Amino acid sequence: MIAVARSAGRWLGNTHSWTLLAIATCVLAWLFWPSWFYEAVKFVTVSMIQMAPLVSAGVLFGAWVNASGASGLIKQAFEGHLPTAILIASAVGSLSPICGFCLIPLMVGLLMARVPPAPVIAFWLASPITDPIMIAATAALLGFEFAIGKAISAFSIGLLGGIVVACLSNSTWVKSPVRMGAVNTMRVKSASSTPPDYSARIWRDRRRRVRFWQECIKMTQLVVSCMLLAYIVEHMLQEFLQPDALADYVGQEWWAVPVAVFVGSPAYVDGYVGLPLTRGLIEFGMSQGAAMAFMVSGSIVSVWGALAIFPVLRAKTFVLYVAVAVVGSLFIGWGYEYFLHII
Repeated sequence: MIAVARSAGRWLGNTHSWTLLAIATCVLAWLFWPSWFYEAVKFVTVSMIQMAPLVSAGVLFGAWVNASGASGLIKQAFEGHLPTAILIASAVGSLSPICGFCLIPLMVGLLMARVPPAPVIAFWLASPITDPIMIAATAALLGFEFAIGKAISAFSIGLLGGIVVACLSNSTWVKSPVRMGAVNTMRVKSASSTPPDYSARIWRDRRRRVRFWQECIKMTQLVVSCMLLAYIVEHMLQEFLQPDALADYVGQEWWAVPVAVFVGSPAYVDGYVGLPLTRGLIEFGMSQGAAMAFMVSGSIVSVWGALAIFPVLRAKTFVLYVAVAVVGSLFIGWGYEYFLHII
């Protein structure tokens, strides 16, 4: 049994396996549900085209960080100042416009460059929740207090994740949190030939140029492999989940927050799509605390978001990532509800 589990873990850790799984899902859908298949292909294609500019920016920036030696500077800045680094990473992540799939190449690049994982995970947890545009949109649809609460929640959950990872920093799976499959996908032959010093003008050095383009290719393969299956699942959720499906179960009771986190957040689709959905759920009777927990946890651990991260992080690290998001969202939801009652 142990050998089978290890073999399954190695298979799931290979990002190419997720591509094969996505293809197999498409073939089965084409054979048994052709009409749904064509709709899914249309949805996935349009979604990937829409995400292409942002993902491309993330890939280019992540490749530049490694090829220029900037990852070494970040590592030096974080080493020896871990509490400050976690605070800064949480604050920057809570206001960063980088989110979703765009984070994957940058975060994997930093982790592979041996940047301390605590601030990296702190940034990774905080960034998907909100950004300056999201804050404005949230204020317009759900109110200024809700928008500020969401931004504070992003900072808080990043801070919680950074502290937890820092406390577990001596564990092997925390020191090396990236799956071997992702490492092999990202590994480039010219890595050792890249000068260790920093130079932003990578086009002047042939070794840096080669490293840059090789990492662009590897990062693109990694991100596309993660995106395919994630978007298929997202389409399924949009197809079969009714907007008011949870309205009767997330009212004003104390257990509304856990229901919103454990049942609602996996079906969460997108931050901007989630805004009118959340407003509709509030109109159906969802409490403000449950709505906050729903949006915060859904931004991090929705099914499509989790499927994008699982092939990258080791199983234990992934479970820790999800656990911090879930526990943090629970306390955020209850805390926000309590805050509204005392003001």
